[in-house]
Amino acid sequence: MNRVSALLEPPSRVQATPAAEALIAALSAQHGPLLFHQSGGCCDGSSPMCYPQDDFIVGDRDVLLGEVAGAPFYMSPSQYEYWKHTQLTLDVVPGQGGMFSLDNGTGTRFHIRSRLFTDDEVAALQAAGRF
Repeated sequence: MNRVSALLEPPSRVQATPAAEALIAALSAQHGPLLFHQSGGCCDGSSPMCYPQDDFIVGDRDVLLGEVAGAPFYMSPSQYEYWKHTQLTLDVVPGQGGMFSLDNGTGTRFHIRSRLFTDDEVAALQAAGRF
């Protein structure tokens, strides 16, 4: 058995902490289905932005990283090129959310933490056609 086959499933590209999942549940109850977009834009830096699914048009080239608490999580292609070697963890910290993000006004904001994939994880992602 080689190292890649020892890794049964490729790792998730994005995951959420329990605090993020709780905030997503609260915002979903208020606004309906949500989505996230990590743009790296100018106004709110590279904060993950949370929108009602019907209020945001995903770009044709945006990359779907996965789902967190049932909400799809997208990233712009240019950001993906920088971050494709990392697993993202959506978390919540005290502060002001992005101007257009639904976490604005909650006293907390979504925050991204990242870690580099291991060589084995990259190989598993490549084998699954997800890198």
